Amino acid sequence: MRYEAVIGLEVHAHLLTRSKAFCGCMTTYGASPNSQVCPVCLGLPGALPVLNGEAVRMAVMTALALHCAIRTRSRFARKNYFYPDLPKGYQISQFDEPFSDRGYLEIEMDGVVKRAGVTRVHMEEDAGKNIHGAASSIVDLNRSGVPLVEIVGEPDLRSAAEAAEYLRTLRDVLVFIGVNDGNLEEGSFRCDANVSIRPVGETKLGTRVELKNINSFRFVEKAIVSEIARQAAVIDGGGRIVQETRGWSEDKGATFSLRSKEEAQDYRYFADPDLPPLVIDEAFVDQVRASMPELPRDKRARFVRELGISAAAARVLTSHPRIAGFFEEAATIHGNATKVANFVTSEVLRDVTTHGLQATIPVTPVQVAALLRLVDSGSISGKQAKEVYAKIAGTTKTPEDVVAELNLSQVSDVGAIQEICRRLIADNPKQAEQLRAGKTALMGYFVGLAMKETKGSANPQLVNEAVRQLLGLG
Repeated sequence: MRYEAVIGLEVHAHLLTRSKAFCGCMTTYGASPNSQVCPVCLGLPGALPVLNGEAVRMAVMTALALHCAIRTRSRFARKNYFYPDLPKGYQISQFDEPFSDRGYLEIEMDGVVKRAGVTRVHMEEDAGKNIHGAASSIVDLNRSGVPLVEIVGEPDLRSAAEAAEYLRTLRDVLVFIGVNDGNLEEGSFRCDANVSIRPVGETKLGTRVELKNINSFRFVEKAIVSEIARQAAVIDGGGRIVQETRGWSEDKGATFSLRSKEEAQDYRYFADPDLPPLVIDEAFVDQVRASMPELPRDKRARFVRELGISAAAARVLTSHPRIAGFFEEAATIHGNATKVANFVTSEVLRDVTTHGLQATIPVTPVQVAALLRLVDSGSISGKQAKEVYAKIAGTTKTPEDVVAELNLSQVSDVGAIQEICRRLIADNPKQAEQLRAGKTALMGYFVGLAMKETKGSANPQLVNEAVRQLLGLG
């Protein structure tokens, strides 16, 4: 390509506090419009804000997870602009004196780790929400004043794929530390992408365009790809890129202009006179740091290093904190993490649903461990274990009870298995000869036939041994 993309992301993430940033109103999503409001978040004259201490703690957790430096003193500012969902006419935010800065987030693409800089993490309150109908629009101010952090990324990303991976990685971090539910559809995790292009080898930044209000990782990636192509076409056609804010139309597969982009000075920032400076002492930071849970990247590495599971399985099992906790508990009870990982990823995860920080898992770690012990002991086969799992899912039954109910048992009689294998070899002389000649993959063919013959109840290890003995393979 003649052009190089330069991409920086600005992520707004709601903090999972029970009350708003500067008042006591609840933050419950989905409540009736304008039912969670008060004079403060309605911006009524004379109402004074009081900072939510839990929001500060969660914001510091976020900054520490992103390796940011924490400033002991910062200030809140008023960001002035006029919009129907902003009743005060300004948004309380942080600007030139944020509480943290100079961090980074590591992303992995095709096995290569890249470090993307984080300019700062700062606190602010959310605006309300405009709801547009066919004939009218209404304003719901329930969201007005909800606390959030804005995570401002450096322009270190060079492709739409990197941008999407950055967002997935960031969401995982915030969900694992418990400060955000990662829900793009509900707007609690939102992204604006700043996109520009420049000739390959050029160091000067091009004119950036902001892509706004995109509610899925897939759409973010598609929108950036489209915008890069649009900007290249404009420049190649002799045109000039205009700094503006653009939206994404999934139907048209293209970005579209929303408005000319405001510069920071247009917001007329100034220190909020109703709020004192925010002072965060080192003792508080140390306390927050000590309470930090394990980050997903560290957890994946530990699963591989200490539990011996594959990197691919570790990535799947750390897709959600509840899934990771479930797996680790089951592995501890059973004792063989690899067997547990294989069963959880192949069987259990198909039935798991997640929403925010919550996950619905149809079985308990104790049930999974007990089920795999039955396979280990030879009481049932791996195929029968799947049948037992289907019966215990969503119930409090033990695997042992279900095995008794279904009258299941694994055929482990050596003589019976040898007789079955002798017949299968006689019926499949060509495959038997190829196996004897060294085509070892055909062992699975005979094990499969034996399992089919016994409706999945044959002990596969004994089948393997019988076939080898009958064919003189040692």
